Amino acid sequence: MLIFSYSLRNLLARRLTTALTIGGLTLVVFVFVAALMLAHGLETTLIGTGLPDNVLILRKGANTEIASGIYREQAGILKTHPQIAHNSAGQPLAAAELAVLITLYKHDRNSPANVVARGTVPEALLIRPQIHLRQGRAWQPGTTEIIVGDQIARRFQHVGVGQQLRFARREWTIVGIFDAEGSGFESEIWGDVEQLMAAYGRDSFSSLTMRLAVPASFGSLKTQLENDPRLSLQIKREVDYYAEKSGSLSIFIRLLALVLTSVFAVGAVLGAAMTMHGSVSNRTAEIGTLRALGFSRRHILAAILLESLFIGGAAGVAGVAGASALQSVTISTMNWSTFSELAFGFALSPAIALSGLLFSLIMGGLGGLFPAIRAVRLPVVVALASRGV
Repeated sequence: MLIFSYSLRNLLARRLTTALTIGGLTLVVFVFVAALMLAHGLETTLIGTGLPDNVLILRKGANTEIASGIYREQAGILKTHPQIAHNSAGQPLAAAELAVLITLYKHDRNSPANVVARGTVPEALLIRPQIHLRQGRAWQPGTTEIIVGDQIARRFQHVGVGQQLRFARREWTIVGIFDAEGSGFESEIWGDVEQLMAAYGRDSFSSLTMRLAVPASFGSLKTQLENDPRLSLQIKREVDYYAEKSGSLSIFIRLLALVLTSVFAVGAVLGAAMTMHGSVSNRTAEIGTLRALGFSRRHILAAILLESLFIGGAAGVAGVAGASALQSVTISTMNWSTFSELAFGFALSPAIALSGLLFSLIMGGLGGLFPAIRAVRLPVVVALASRGV
């Protein structure tokens, strides 16, 4: 307890240098945590797009829905599979869909960006219960009505309810805006699959999504369908498919965070070391007096390291707290897998907060380590002599 009190009082006695050191470490922790939050937000958005009970079926060899194709005959066979769940009317919960890219212009920079237009069926709203209409109504089958995701409505021009978009040589009327609990579907436009296929002259779907009656039957379903020579398809859990789509961009963000924080951390550790070195130099005689009074080298080492850990801990708390404010910020980028716009936010998790605090403590500890070693190596006589004793 005495060492704890001694370390804290020394920090308070040097308020300005302590505050400057904490500020430098806080900035590094903020950048580190913000980058991890960005990668986690991307993963949360894409992984949350899929549901574990849903199965996504693509053409064998296709990596994305955009590059996939499923013929009508194949879709008909899939919809009759006994492992598909059914709604209250006895209809299979399966949606054969078409995914295409269209270009819209953003509000802020008036710049173009690709977004996904998904042709689907009303059953898709049952297959994906995270979809909620927050304004307007759903599209009517057989019409050129569409609904737009919440992020599309926020970020692009001319996408309000009642407005029209022109693509594929047709006018499409927006009749609703939906949210999808923060998932990637909020960056899409939905409409009638048959109308969209006719507009693009397509005779095949991009994918088929079905709800399993028994989720545990996925393994047997995958074996049956992938070994069926009539189909030549690949079957994935929907959640796994979207997790794969987040992989490359998430890794890039984490690597960028590692490079940036490594550079900043070197400067922050040097700053902490200079602060602690100056503190030790100014207290040489004081340290000698403590040694003469019976305090061991171990006690002196612990006291100085505790000071640096206090600085690191305070910076960690401030950095994590500052980064947590970013959770209200939404950004958008191109999804490299689909070449379409994807909006997502910063997401803080307990693991990220703990990583930020640990990282800050390590920087603080490293900054105080060498000054602490120098202090305990000083002979008592030399330390006392610095004050003329």
